[in-house]
Amino acid sequence: MATIVVTGGYGFIGSNFIRYWMARYPDDKIVNYDLPNEAGNPENVADCADSPAYCYVSGSIADFQAVADMLEEHRPDCIINFAAESHNSRAVRDPDIFFRTNALGTQTLLEAARRFKVARFHHISTCEVYGDLALDSPETFREDSPLLPNTPYNASKAAADLAVRAYAKTFKLPVTVSMCGNNYGPYQHPEKLIPHFTTRLIDGRKIPLYKSSLHQREWLHVDDHCRALELILNKAETGSRYNVGSGHEESVEGIADSLLAIFGLDQSYKQYVPDRPGHDRRYLLDSSKFCNDFGWSTQIGFEQGLAETVKWYQENEKWWRPLVERLAIDEAGWSEAK
Repeated sequence: MATIVVTGGYGFIGSNFIRYWMARYPDDKIVNYDLPNEAGNPENVADCADSPAYCYVSGSIADFQAVADMLEEHRPDCIINFAAESHNSRAVRDPDIFFRTNALGTQTLLEAARRFKVARFHHISTCEVYGDLALDSPETFREDSPLLPNTPYNASKAAADLAVRAYAKTFKLPVTVSMCGNNYGPYQHPEKLIPHFTTRLIDGRKIPLYKSSLHQREWLHVDDHCRALELILNKAETGSRYNVGSGHEESVEGIADSLLAIFGLDQSYKQYVPDRPGHDRRYLLDSSKFCNDFGWSTQIGFEQGLAETVKWYQENEKWWRPLVERLAIDEAGWSEAK
């Protein structure tokens, strides 16, 4: 029986991980440390709240005393850090909160983990710390690729990565790090591309595509990501750094066409809008090290995963409708952000 602190457990990936881990390891205790905010929704784990294996603690990762009090009470075997502000569009409008949470918050969490001698600290990073690739580039990002972030969000996550490295090297904190591709699946906030397009099409509204609509992303279903994290927590050596991606790329244009096909709608539902500042062209991870070390491969193909995700949003309007009604960013309004 282990006690695992999940920071950011109200978020998309964190909440899916909590649900996954509780199903796989019912004797373990999960401590969800988070604050309800734009990125974190308590409804994401409402089905876990009554379990004796689940505990929620309210707090920010940037609040050292709150983190220390939580660690003092629960004495976890492991911290897995999902907590992050993660939407590039909001980071353009309000970069301060991204650096406070992602960079300084991660450092605060690391310091608390060091003082309480936590046996494992796993940090969730992103492919975006590496910068971007040309659309026709034969290159991929490796674990030893330089960190060349282009946006405030990416830079704040790269800063967090460097803080994790520094604590491992200087203080011998037992850390592991994983960089994931673009996740999708249930419980993802409708500010993100796939749920944003999906919820608009459910409402019969046009979907906003940046003019650079051939920009590509690597898409990883959140359940496959959770399976990968299970392997890292159980088998990876401390100090390890792994890329975790599917190898499956889709452009924004391709995503739009796939969704229009699922809904039986024509091209008139596309609306082309100005690009967001700092819009990266392409991310693609070389995940061969992780696949070779652990025999991991994705189990959910993109076509299947996308159809299942659309169905989830169609069946869970009560969950996403309030979030849509208070979306903070107009993706068609970037001409005003000069």
